[in-house]
Amino acid sequence: MDIKLMRRVGREISVLMGITLSFFLSLTGVLLSGHFTLLGWLISFAISTVISLLIGFIVPMKPLLDKVTGNMRRGAFSTRCLESLISDLIYTPIITLAMVAFAYKNIASHAPADQVPPFLPMFLISLAEEMVIGFILIFIFMPLYMRLVMKRHGIQAPGK
Repeated sequence: MDIKLMRRVGREISVLMGITLSFFLSLTGVLLSGHFTLLGWLISFAISTVISLLIGFIVPMKPLLDKVTGNMRRGAFSTRCLESLISDLIYTPIITLAMVAFAYKNIASHAPADQVPPFLPMFLISLAEEMVIGFILIFIFMPLYMRLVMKRHGIQAPGK
């Protein structure tokens, strides 16, 4: 497979994963906050989508994951878990920080100062929740998107 096609495949998978993570993490974050509004979710989704797309275009995930998983068997449960964890550690903390910062700013601008929760606990609780959700999403969707994009480009999936 030529390098341009590999890059295109990687970018397409990155875009699909970025949008998927952004959709579900922003929805989960807004729902778990107990203050769901459609506008709040849409803004959170937009912010997290931009961030996840930037990460996806800056961080070369495939070479990074290949380097970390090294001689591990492709497609094995343990390999998929490690790949999902690494992706989750790269994407989720940054997306969560942006969404919590947006929510915090929104709360602080509308509530009396004594009713604004401290930022750090708010962030850490959200991060813990979103890390679990992000891991599950990446574990489920990454192989699906890989097969979909590779099939779209006429590439046979590894191990077939």
